This record gives sequence, C-alpha cells and structure tokens, in this order.
Amino acid sequence: MRLNIAAFESAPLAGAPYPHAIVPGFLDAESLDEAARDFPRLDFPGSFPPDALDYGPGFAALLAAMEGATLRRAVAAKFGLELEGRPVMATVRGMARARDGQIHRDADFKLVTLLLYLNAGWEGEGGRLRVLRSAGDIEDYAAEIPPAGGTLFAFRCTAEAWHGHKPFDGPRRSLQINYVTDAAAMRRELARHRFSARMKRLGRMVGIGGGKAA
Repeated sequence: MRLNIAAFESAPLAGAPYPHAIVPGFLDAESLDEAARDFPRLDFPGSFPPDALDYGPGFAALLAAMEGATLRRAVAAKFGLELEGRPVMATVRGMARARDGQIHRDADFKLVTLLLYLNAGWEGEGGRLRVLRSAGDIEDYAAEIPPAGGTLFAFRCTAEAWHGHKPFDGPRRSLQINYVTDAAAMRRELARHRFSARMKRLGRMVGIGGGKAA
C-alpha cells in the first residue's frame, strides 16, 4: 500500500480559518483499487471501529499504513506537534444519510484528524466537505473538498475547526484517523461506536430503519 507522503509534505498548510491541508492523489490508482476492493461492507450509516468490521487484505494494508510511523512523523512536522506516543484512533464510514453533515467540530481529545476518501469519484454538490469560517453558515466556507477516491483532508482539531457538508444520501466511503490526547476518552468513544454498530445491525435484522459525518 503506497501513501503519497511526498504529496502530503508538499501540500500547502492553510492557516485560516484553522490549520488544514488538502491532498488529492494521496493514494495512487492501484492502491485505491486495492483498498476499495477490500473495503468493509457497510450498507448503513455511522462510524465504526475497524475491529467491529470484516474487510480484506487491501483495506487492512491501508489501515496499517495510515496508522504507521511514517505518516505520523509527516503529520507531526506539518502541524508542528509532538505526536510520538500519542494514541491513534481509526473509524470507518461507508454510507451517508441526508441528515448527516451537520456543522460540527471534532471532540476536544482529538489533536489532528485525517480523512481519507475512498469513493470512485464525486459529481454531486452534496457530500462535499466544507472548511467553515463559523458554526452558523454552511455557505460561509474557505475550502470545499469533494470526497473523491484518494483525496486526503487533514486538519488541526482547534476550537474553530468547524466543518460540514450539504445533504447527501448514499454510499460515501472514508477512513478517519485521529491522533488523540487521552487513551481513556478514545476507548470510550470506540466503545460507543461498537455499541452503535451492534444496534444498527440488530435494527437491520429486524427491519428497523443523528448525524455528523465528515
């Protein structure tokens, strides 16, 4: 699995409205195909820890690379942070609901968020992540990132790091990596996601049909 670390290192770091970088082509076509081929089967919305999912070797290789030391060092240098020894949290999304994408910022225990999109392409207006200048207006944005395959969006989780997207209902694949301050908070967050995954699977089994999605 080949991450384009050089593209990440050379991508401009925007300072406003919060530190962020957009890296198209972070995965080459072959790596993207391998990861997409072995992506977990997710036909319902929500964020899921990888250990709650079944997936193949291509996605496993991507996950290992995204959690690895080479990318960690590049992220630390890009944002001017010390990330050595910080816990790493991974979550996966496969579907979006029309109510997802509400304006939000990430939890306080997160230092940096990496969002790697794994969709074949992206044509529609909905589902394009917006770097927002405030919490009040989805149209007041500094940058917009289509979640096309191989695109990476990285940002510092500050108090001003508002983001969201216009409504989209359907497949929208992403792998999210977070470097975090607090292992206990990370475990609580992952436990919540695991419980949610079990409930959604149970609901699907019995025919029962919030959302924040980056």
